[in-house]
Amino acid sequence: MTRRLVITADDLGREPGTTDVIVSLLAEGNVSATTLIPITPAAPEAAARLRELGVTPRLHVTLTSEHGLPRWRPLNAATSLTDPDGTLSDDPFALGARGETEDVVQEADAQLRWMHDHGLTPDAADSHAGTLYGLHGRSWLAAALEWCARHGLAFRLPRDAEPYMGGPLPPPLAQAHEQAVTLADALGVPIPQTIATNRRPAHDLGSYEQLREDYLRRLTALPEGTSELFLHPSGEDAVAGPDGIVRTWETRLLRDPIWHKALDSEAVEIVGDWRA
Repeated sequence: MTRRLVITADDLGREPGTTDVIVSLLAEGNVSATTLIPITPAAPEAAARLRELGVTPRLHVTLTSEHGLPRWRPLNAATSLTDPDGTLSDDPFALGARGETEDVVQEADAQLRWMHDHGLTPDAADSHAGTLYGLHGRSWLAAALEWCARHGLAFRLPRDAEPYMGGPLPPPLAQAHEQAVTLADALGVPIPQTIATNRRPAHDLGSYEQLREDYLRRLTALPEGTSELFLHPSGEDAVAGPDGIVRTWETRLLRDPIWHKALDSEAVEIVGDWRA
């Protein structure tokens, strides 16, 4: 087998600054895929720019807002997903405590329709802030996989979750993960071999060089098959605070000659999706 890697820039459409960076990275060939948040004010412009590039993003199913940005609203306006003012909470645990499966599925439908209406036909989906996976309370993983099967979509669910989680899963989570992988295979939903991203804040990393070292280690450890590395690159003025620092470091990494030399030396084939 061959080691293949999808290098994804998440959060296109989050706001204009992030969109600018991701579009540039795509044009430069420094990432091979992106995911689009369809519920933001910046989403229509982001969709238009991707059409110009000839790039089709994945659907980044989004059920929460983000700290530091004006609150987003769902496209389907389902009350179990929103605060009293009709906006999505920026707390995934609030969503996990109250969201109803029917509302989650209908919102995913609405977001997929939005992409089709804007000339984009994604072949895969994933979960913004991990809200579908049951990491913040209620799990909608089975419903998400069944929804993907109905629409012919692949889904970001790793066969091997340890590289993402940094070690073995706790027994209840390991059992749920095994059941989800079995369901994905039964439904014919393509999933990656594994996934990897940075989960450490800036104060834990300490420096850009440490972030790069972490990603280089992940690259070396990639298994056979098709895996995904997903990052959240952005510009210095786009995201405030410690999270913004890490996002700018990830932008730097994707353009770093040391990173590109490692990709070449590891003989990893860069692909656009994990169906390869």
